[in-house]
Amino acid sequence: MSFQAYIDNIKAKTGKTPADFKKLAEEKEFIIDGKLNPKVKATEITNWLKEDFALGHGHAMAIYATFKGKTE
Repeated sequence: MSFQAYIDNIKAKTGKTPADFKKLAEEKEFIIDGKLNPKVKATEITNWLKEDFALGHGHAMAIYATFKGKTE
């Protein structure tokens, strides 16, 4: 599955875009000043995405990748 297919499936399932998830991550202080909070581990972020949005591991990792700057 391509990266874009992951993003499209996430939007279809949750109604949220990567930008929406980034705003939510900023509220939780996973992202500060546009950058990942170095005190937060990737597992904490992916667990949040799995628990709160019922994403699978691959989909959670795709959103995490967008937090790191991946766009395609």
